[in-house]
Amino acid sequence: MSTEARIAGHWTRGGLAEAVRAAIAAAGLDADKLTVADLAPLDQFHGRGLEATRELAAHLDPIPGHHLLDIGCGIGGPARFIAAEYGCRVTGIDLTAEFCEVARMLNRATGLADKVIIEQASALALPFADATFDAAYTQNVSMNIADKRAFYAEAARMVKPGGRFVAAEYAVGPGGPPVFPVPWARVPEDSHLASADDTRRLLGEAGFEVLALTDRTPAMLAYYAESRRRIAAEGPPVLGAHVLLGADGVERLKNSARSVEERRTVPIEAVCRRR
Repeated sequence: MSTEARIAGHWTRGGLAEAVRAAIAAAGLDADKLTVADLAPLDQFHGRGLEATRELAAHLDPIPGHHLLDIGCGIGGPARFIAAEYGCRVTGIDLTAEFCEVARMLNRATGLADKVIIEQASALALPFADATFDAAYTQNVSMNIADKRAFYAEAARMVKPGGRFVAAEYAVGPGGPPVFPVPWARVPEDSHLASADDTRRLLGEAGFEVLALTDRTPAMLAYYAESRRRIAAEGPPVLGAHVLLGADGVERLKNSARSVEERRTVPIEAVCRRR
C-alpha cells in the first residue's frame, strides 16, 4: 500500500456524509440550510477549533479578490469561515475522497459553493501552476507527512512572492512519543513529527521567511480546560470532531490532549512570507 493510500485509509471512516447529516439533525439544525456558525463545533477539525482559525486568518490578512489555498482542508470548515468572513475565494485540497465529498455538501448547504472550491489532491503534488495563490495555510496536516521538505516546497511554489503562508502543526515535545491512538495516527509508524527548530529550518529552505513561530501550548491548555468545564456542565456535545473520527474518536481526542499536557507534542504556529 502506498503512503498516500495509507493516509487516506486512516482518515476514511465510511458513511461520513450520513453521520454528519445525522449529527446536524440531532443538533436541531437543517442539514440543507446551514451557516458557518452552525457548523463551527463540527468542521473546525483541529486544536482550539474556530478560535485557532480566526487567529490564523488574521495573519493571512485576506481581502475581497484574494484567492487562498487550504492545504489539507478536511471537510472545509476553515475555508468556509475565511471565505464568508473576508469575502475572498478559497480552494481546498484534501487527499481523502470522503472529506472532499462532505466538504462540497456543506459548501452547498451554507451557500458558499461559489466561493469555496474543493479538489481531491496530494499536498506533495498540488495540481496548480506556480504562484497561483495570494496566500496559503495548513492546519494539522504535516503530522501525516514524512517528507516535510517536499510538503513545504509545494506550499512555497503555490504562493505569490510576498504572500503569506501559515502552518499550524504539532511538533515533537520533550515528554516522549504521543499517546496513541491520536487523531492523525493510530500507530507510531503513521505519525511524523518534526521539532520546532527543524520546522523553522525547512520552511526557510523552501523559500519562506519565518516571521514568527509560536508555541501555542498555553492557549491549547486553556481550551482543554474550558472544554472539560463545558462538558461537565452541559454534557458531551452533539457536534464535534468525534463525529468525523468515528468509533474511537473520543479516545483519540483525549490522547491528543494528554500528549499536549505531558509535553509529548507541542502545538506550534508558523507565520511566513514567501520570498
